[in-house]
Amino acid sequence: MPTAINQRFLEQHPGSANLSREALKLFPSGITHDIRAFKPFPIYIDHATGSRKWDVDGNEIIDYVMGHGALLFGHANPILVKAITKQISLGTHYGGSSDAEIRWANAVQSLIPSAHKIRFTSSGTEATMLAVRLARAFTGRDKLLKLRDHFHGWNDSLAAGSSNTSGGISSTGLPSGLQESITIIDQNNRKEIASALNSGLYAAAICEPSGYHWGTAPLDIETLALLREKTSASGTILIFDEVITGFRCSPGGAQGFYGVTPDLTTVAKILGGGYPAGAVVGRSDIMDVM
Repeated sequence: MPTAINQRFLEQHPGSANLSREALKLFPSGITHDIRAFKPFPIYIDHATGSRKWDVDGNEIIDYVMGHGALLFGHANPILVKAITKQISLGTHYGGSSDAEIRWANAVQSLIPSAHKIRFTSSGTEATMLAVRLARAFTGRDKLLKLRDHFHGWNDSLAAGSSNTSGGISSTGLPSGLQESITIIDQNNRKEIASALNSGLYAAAICEPSGYHWGTAPLDIETLALLREKTSASGTILIFDEVITGFRCSPGGAQGFYGVTPDLTTVAKILGGGYPAGAVVGRSDIMDVM
């Protein structure tokens, strides 16, 4: 049966098959992002509108992924197309400040409870990297507490200690010193989390507030409350990585939905309507370390 299914798939997607063979000569594993890995080969998209996209072989596909959750308004939404086209005609990289960044920041601040001040970045990985750097600079501490299988991008500080046994990225290629700077605890092991934070050794505790694997393994609300309580008591910075949950759980993200406000928050592409974007937002005293 699997052979018959594979044969039918190949018959329906010959164009994607050809492109995947070409891509293998150009990209590691033949893909431009690990999440695009697909057996027997990825589907190559030609265009998309609203909730649907069409591949290079003309197959119409209902899109349940929506840019990994970043496209709240669907593909090629007319309002976004109009706004982006207008901005392109005005220039895209000024190398200077503009009133648009102020209007953008005001919109973010009006939605995210922790957004006292804002620093924009170009990606979620850059945002989490900056958040950790800020926490270390503010507290004068080095150690980080991370919950197992929670993904925070490709920066070395947060990739250390991860493994690929359950969907996390591999720590291969990272210095051993980085491995020693991070403590990883199962996400709902509240006893170990409390014990670690009571030590007062940690610069930051970081988590995906909905749980790992895009929230399919949920994080208990009691754990969020405990993280808030213990980080506050120990002078540890609480970071919510809302790259996945930002503006989705509620207009204010998971923190708005659960009523637990972190010290720093990271968000990514959804901030730019699916285009490259990101930000660190948080307490003024921490952000002003910059």
